[in-house]
Amino acid sequence: MPNSFPPEIGWAIEAAQAKQAADVVLLDLTRLGAFTDYFVLCTGFSARQVQAIRESVTEELDRRGRPLRHAEGRVGAEWVLLDYGDFIVHIFSERARLYYDLERLWRAARRTQFPDTGVPEAQPRDARL
Repeated sequence: MPNSFPPEIGWAIEAAQAKQAADVVLLDLTRLGAFTDYFVLCTGFSARQVQAIRESVTEELDRRGRPLRHAEGRVGAEWVLLDYGDFIVHIFSERARLYYDLERLWRAARRTQFPDTGVPEAQPRDARL
């Protein structure tokens, strides 16, 4: 994992991947004058998996002394937002990720793609990019 971003982001990514989050992308917004420095984007294949990713990320960062500032998206939601101030973790269902397409909306951001650690083979992967 590159070290060009704060370690908290690496912890969040590792925690998401521990729950089989797919298509993990880091958008670096630092040069864009945005309201935050980074977006972490990832996909879960069911409402249950989206919730598991959420819990994994919040528990890991809390354990490491980085408490959550604000969260959006309740149990069963297709999009969960975890706000840590200088970075935001977005956890999407496949459908919500395609619909909101934050990668396109923030296309001027530097982008880092992280390899999937174990996407269920029965699930089709989005061929965009």
